[in-house]
Amino acid sequence: MRQSRTTLLLGLSALAFAAGAVRAQDAKPAGDNSAQDRGAIADIIVTAQKKSENLQNVPISVAAVTGQAVSALHATTLQGLQGTVPNISIGNFSNTPDNAVFTIRGIGIIEPDPYAGNTVSIVSDGVPQYFSMGALMDLYDVDRIEILRGPQGTLFGANTTGGVVNIVNAQPTGQYGGKLDIGYGNHDHFNAAGAINIPITQDLFSRLSISHDQHEGFVTNVVDGKKLGRRDVTLFRGALKYAPAGNFSATLSGEYDMGRNGSPIVVAGDLPGEAEFVAAGVQGMYQSPCQPNRRCVAPGAFYSALSGVPNKSNMDTERVNLTLSLKHTAVGDITSITGYRHFKLFEYTDQDGTPLFLDDTRRTTHGWQISEELRTDVNLSKSINMIAGAFYMGTHYDHEQDFRIQFAAPGLFQRNLQDQGNWSGSVFAQVYAHLTDQLRLQAGVRYTHESTNMLASTATSINLSGMTDFDGTGNLALGTVAPPRGSKSWDNVGWKLGLDYKVTPDALLYAYWARGFKSGGFTGRIGIAQDLGPYNPEHVDTYEAGMKTDFLDRHLRVNLSAFFTNYRDMQLAQIYFLGSGSSIVQGNTILNAASSHIKGFEGEVVAAPLPGLTLKGSLAYLSAKYSKFPFLLPSGAIQDLSGQRLQNAPSWSGAASATYEFPLAGDMKARANVQYTYASEKLQTSIIDTPRARVQPQHLVNANLDLLVTPSMTVGLWARNLFNKHYINSVFDAPGTLGLTNYAPPLEWGVAAGYKF
Repeated sequence: MRQSRTTLLLGLSALAFAAGAVRAQDAKPAGDNSAQDRGAIADIIVTAQKKSENLQNVPISVAAVTGQAVSALHATTLQGLQGTVPNISIGNFSNTPDNAVFTIRGIGIIEPDPYAGNTVSIVSDGVPQYFSMGALMDLYDVDRIEILRGPQGTLFGANTTGGVVNIVNAQPTGQYGGKLDIGYGNHDHFNAAGAINIPITQDLFSRLSISHDQHEGFVTNVVDGKKLGRRDVTLFRGALKYAPAGNFSATLSGEYDMGRNGSPIVVAGDLPGEAEFVAAGVQGMYQSPCQPNRRCVAPGAFYSALSGVPNKSNMDTERVNLTLSLKHTAVGDITSITGYRHFKLFEYTDQDGTPLFLDDTRRTTHGWQISEELRTDVNLSKSINMIAGAFYMGTHYDHEQDFRIQFAAPGLFQRNLQDQGNWSGSVFAQVYAHLTDQLRLQAGVRYTHESTNMLASTATSINLSGMTDFDGTGNLALGTVAPPRGSKSWDNVGWKLGLDYKVTPDALLYAYWARGFKSGGFTGRIGIAQDLGPYNPEHVDTYEAGMKTDFLDRHLRVNLSAFFTNYRDMQLAQIYFLGSGSSIVQGNTILNAASSHIKGFEGEVVAAPLPGLTLKGSLAYLSAKYSKFPFLLPSGAIQDLSGQRLQNAPSWSGAASATYEFPLAGDMKARANVQYTYASEKLQTSIIDTPRARVQPQHLVNANLDLLVTPSMTVGLWARNLFNKHYINSVFDAPGTLGLTNYAPPLEWGVAAGYKF
């Protein structure tokens, strides 16, 4: 990792050289600072409705996390925001840390392979990210993150039944300036980053950012005593903006994200009698964090085992976006957003997490996507505004998983191949009509056509010597599951209808009804031919009402929302095992058998009672239960799961924070921040509510203390999970076979320094 540090420091040196080579220009005022001058709560401008608006005027439930807040949290990826926003879960599948699992209001997909799609859309600079692989995006130099709860189908399209996470990166400003950041912490955590704005001409300007983040893991490998969970990620991002005088602008941006991480960590949460159980004390085995008929408990010291495979997980991602804007035309303000993304993921995983060779995998995935959105924002009259447009996205991925299954039979081997193509086209319109000066009608509709095809196969073989390599060389073929390529298309019409009313300039009431859908598809990781599918689309109807208010001359902000969702034909990923020994078969499918009712509320409060002091609090309640679910067990029996709670849906979640900035000697200031987050117990990666599948309540405290030495220089201390609470992060429960477990990070702390110019 020394080489990575050297490369990064050379890049930052280049930024510093560029800083010295360009003459600084006088900074221009950032805008109206009257609210800040009187200690009031500042406005936050968002693009949640695909136009720039004050957050308090947007008639949906939106949480905005500013770039400054991300820096204060020391969140290197989207997963670092976990717990800070109520009714949203941000995580990963138990043994695939590069695969994002987003759940908003109980709606999400928990599946490691791309075929399952998403119910929460991750949008980066206007471009939806189709693949969950790599969707836990790095957050250096972001302007803000907007989290939209509930279906957003009319403006953001299919696969947003849960909501949208909208990431807006910092853009070229036309004013010279930049920043440098460096830090070090426990677990040998080193980070260094920088960004610079460089005006090239009066009409052409650029922004370049580089960041590097690396650390050792916090889990000890009982095989060799080394740490597991290494992170080593470098991000390069650049943008070039052309904005001549007039109504046209063009922004071309590119990004390269290079990850050279350690293998995924698998902790054996196995129970006595299960196929992969290894007793503690046998060949150095550690104690399982899971016990029969009880919830798993994180131990005081974290252990796992990696043996027989390289400690390697490499991911490379490239993104290119082109945004064109033409304002004040006869047909409104026209925007075109073209996006391309390509990624490659290659990783080894010791799937049993024991010192023995029981099972492991080698996985390779290549994927690409290309998209285009063309829309206009036009005033049809003095009282009617419309956003209308068209969207296209094409995607493709190839995936190979080589699976050595030694625990089932010595030398047993499976190779799964997936080849999926998808394209989606849609047209949409959303109208905002002022019925009176205070009352506004919102109505939207979107027609979508989705087409998907999948070629999947699983070949099983065995090496009679009792040992096989990942290429299956010399193996005896036992059979191949290879159904014909599946192909199917779906059409859908979604809509939204709502009203909002401005009681006063600082108080908004709203209500809406939205219908969204997630497209169907095919299962790729098949062990049984009929599991290929297809599975069908799912649909949601959400009814939401809320209020957004500012009081006391904007020193107190109170936002509330309540909702009810009727969720039908739910897509639920199921992994199961049939048979035993060399005849064992892993089945994978997407079910459409269930429906559910989801209801709850979110409340968020911000107060600025004293100059320099900001208090924030949020609380959410979620009742997410199946209303109908005749669940087919592998044995063929039916179990009625009506009334059981959904996965990743804690009943209560909340957060509270206090930030205080106060003067010291001369121009020096100090800023202190402390944050508490809470989430109640939830059911994780298991459809059936079993004790091992439950994840305990979590109480976390984060804190940081920054010294503003000058207006340009800051040094500080930070801590995440300040009281070093040990928690289970997730458990994949496969009764009778295994329990894949991983841990939430313990105490993380460090020092940081930043300089702005």
